[in-house]
Amino acid sequence: MTVLHVTDATFEAQVLTSELPVLIDLYADWCQPCKMIAPLVEKLATEYAGKLVVAKVNVDENPGLAQALRAQSIPMLVVVAGGRVAAEQVGALDEAALRKFVEPFLPGAGDKLEAQELSALLTKGRAQAVDVRDAASFGRAHLPGAIHVAASEAPVRAQELSGAADGRLRVLYGRTDTEAREAAAAVQEVGVPVGYLAGGMLGWEAEGLPIERG
Repeated sequence: MTVLHVTDATFEAQVLTSELPVLIDLYADWCQPCKMIAPLVEKLATEYAGKLVVAKVNVDENPGLAQALRAQSIPMLVVVAGGRVAAEQVGALDEAALRKFVEPFLPGAGDKLEAQELSALLTKGRAQAVDVRDAASFGRAHLPGAIHVAASEAPVRAQELSGAADGRLRVLYGRTDTEAREAAAAVQEVGVPVGYLAGGMLGWEAEGLPIERG
């Protein structure tokens, strides 16, 4: 996923209105510690695609934004969630500490999503449904735009479920919770973030949400 380069002019549109939490890396070209953490920040942008927006702000070129975020020292990392500053950290972090800093604000590794939550993400193009039932069940009816990956195949096809390429979170679903939850946990074990649908296909239909047939 591409790291956004946010400016004074684009901050509101790119950060404050984001449906996803945003990690902001405040930096300057002359700052050596900033250069040290840059690859880690970019790595998170790829690994947490569909769950986290990663942005960079050059404090020399955007003094208004630097002042608004109270950047008195850099590197400085800020998490904006729900349009508000949720956490901030001054100074360089190693990879483990950086993950620990952002993970509380993520939709969650292997976390369940309610039907209405998933519906909203699908509408916004933020997610893709993955049907882990048998092929015949998928053929009869499935969630809009869903792809089929049998539960038994999910761990070995984990890289296909990564959101790195298009920034969409893959959300697994079965007939009910159990099958998809177990498949999601197996995919997570190999380092690919996915979610699963609470209530499965039955819960989705109970909410009166649209399905595709055939």
